[in-house]
Amino acid sequence: MKVAIYARVSTDKKEQETSIKRQINELTAYCQEHNYNIVEIIKEKHSGFDEDREGILNLLELFKDKKIEAVIIQDSTRLGRGNAKIALIHQIQKLKGKIITVDDHGAIALSDLEKMILEILSVIEKYQQELTNRKISRAMKKAIAEKKFRPEKNIKNRELGGRKQKEVPLNEIIRLRKMGLTFQDISLTLKGLGYDVSRATVHRRYQEYINDIDHEKKNGDGNK
Repeated sequence: MKVAIYARVSTDKKEQETSIKRQINELTAYCQEHNYNIVEIIKEKHSGFDEDREGILNLLELFKDKKIEAVIIQDSTRLGRGNAKIALIHQIQKLKGKIITVDDHGAIALSDLEKMILEILSVIEKYQQELTNRKISRAMKKAIAEKKFRPEKNIKNRELGGRKQKEVPLNEIIRLRKMGLTFQDISLTLKGLGYDVSRATVHRRYQEYINDIDHEKKNGDGNK
């Protein structure tokens, strides 16, 4: 398993330097014992009550880019304290990442209260996403009704024969993707507009668009 080691102390006082070195040594030994592949070692001197830390932001980027599957910490307080701790656990869980602590001998142990708060956060976030999708769906329906948006114009290569492509509004896929929606969210939004398209179809059409852009860039560079 690909992991990152995260070690933190609260201040930059000299006596804290020993603590952070000890953490890294213990975490490295733990990873070696469990045959974890250490991708990166992150250490920082910052208050655990602050979630806007350079090391934490780097850690989240590693999860987002799928470079790591888990973070290894000494105990839950190293990740953060108070609201910052809950917020960071929530973010890592959203990115499908794992949090492993040496003190817990595995997955981070959460109290019943912490579990309840995380469940509430997930429900609220899901509800907010549904509201966003509905707003987008209404806006698209209005645009179509006013003939400001013609999704059928995005169908390519009709004249070439073969199986007819599903009508998919590529421009909206691109726009919604730039807004941060997942392919699944985009699929659900389009289905609300009457486009029976799967997540796989949305992903394929978007990837075709990206490939076309890359091709144009390469040809442009070659002609210079």
